[in-house]
Amino acid sequence: MSTRISIICIWFCFITLLILGIMMVASTGLCAPVGEGEDPATFLRKQSQFALLGLGLALTISCIDYHILRRFIKPMWWFTVILLICCFLPIVGMNINGENRWINLGFMSFQPSELAKSVLMICLAHWYTTHREMSGTFWRGFIAPGIIFGIPLLLILVEKDMGTAAALAMSGFCVMYVAGVRTWVLFLCFLLGALVLFDQATGSANRLERIYAWFDPEKYSREAGRQQWIAILALARGGITGVGLGDGIEKFGNLPFAHTDFIFAEVGEEWGLVGTAGVLILFTVLTLSGIVLALQITDTFGRLLATGLVCTIFWPAMLNMMVVTSLLPNSGLPLPFISYGGTNLVFTIAAIGLLTSIQRHTPIKREVYWPARRLQENNKP
Repeated sequence: MSTRISIICIWFCFITLLILGIMMVASTGLCAPVGEGEDPATFLRKQSQFALLGLGLALTISCIDYHILRRFIKPMWWFTVILLICCFLPIVGMNINGENRWINLGFMSFQPSELAKSVLMICLAHWYTTHREMSGTFWRGFIAPGIIFGIPLLLILVEKDMGTAAALAMSGFCVMYVAGVRTWVLFLCFLLGALVLFDQATGSANRLERIYAWFDPEKYSREAGRQQWIAILALARGGITGVGLGDGIEKFGNLPFAHTDFIFAEVGEEWGLVGTAGVLILFTVLTLSGIVLALQITDTFGRLLATGLVCTIFWPAMLNMMVVTSLLPNSGLPLPFISYGGTNLVFTIAAIGLLTSIQRHTPIKREVYWPARRLQENNKP
């Protein structure tokens, strides 16, 4: 598979998911609570505007050589850290449902953790490109990049955004693994991260109740487990082919956040197993195409960055679908391209533009990767 075919597959999957997302926001957003005097179609209008903004940003980024980003590593990292700190300031920070994830810009809210995803992948890719011969060492290969990566990650965790922190941590581990960091170091770090998440989850009565609800959603169906229990009912009601677009009933006040974190449940209710399986297949094809693209790139910075960007799309998508299907406790993570949310949508689409820039501005390997074809090449007279 050539890099051109890979990027075409990525764009096809992304556009398909984006169209489905706008359709689902149109279906669920009309039933979501809005402010007094606001148009019920406000969610659809805003989502469409953010989609157009993201597409414009992605097309612009795709035309720029991504290597230029290496000149601004330090300013980007500091800017991201400052924005994450601003979430805790009383003037600009917004506390919603006990979580400090947003900054109030006046005309809209902004979630710095979405920007942090791409910036941290750029920083890790730059570090391991600069110190690629020392990636297997403990200090230069793990401790130093771990500090660069860990400070923003810790701020996101303190914001009580455990879902984003977990997805970002796994994306960082993937980049480190591809860069050549020792496996046993990553394994120990994974165990440490799991212990930190466990401590955060059990240190709050609200989060602990979510875990209890995860074990028995029906028992807590009127309390902490309501979202996941209603989501299960919505998926069951959809059956194989669904009840039809717009005909779902759980979004009418029964399923909280039906247009954001739990929109996948409404996909299942209105599109059925065909729709949910289709979404899973699209994310899988997008991820595999991104991996193939990364494998064909000779530039270390481009290969590591492509790996990280694909992971920042794949892991949130998988975690969201696992939460909705009760395979994981509720973590409040949006489904990329589909859930309503301006910051998440714009920066996720921008990541597609950066992947396109990598494909356009980097030489590729001419080596054959598939074992059967490689064997044929070697046996040629």
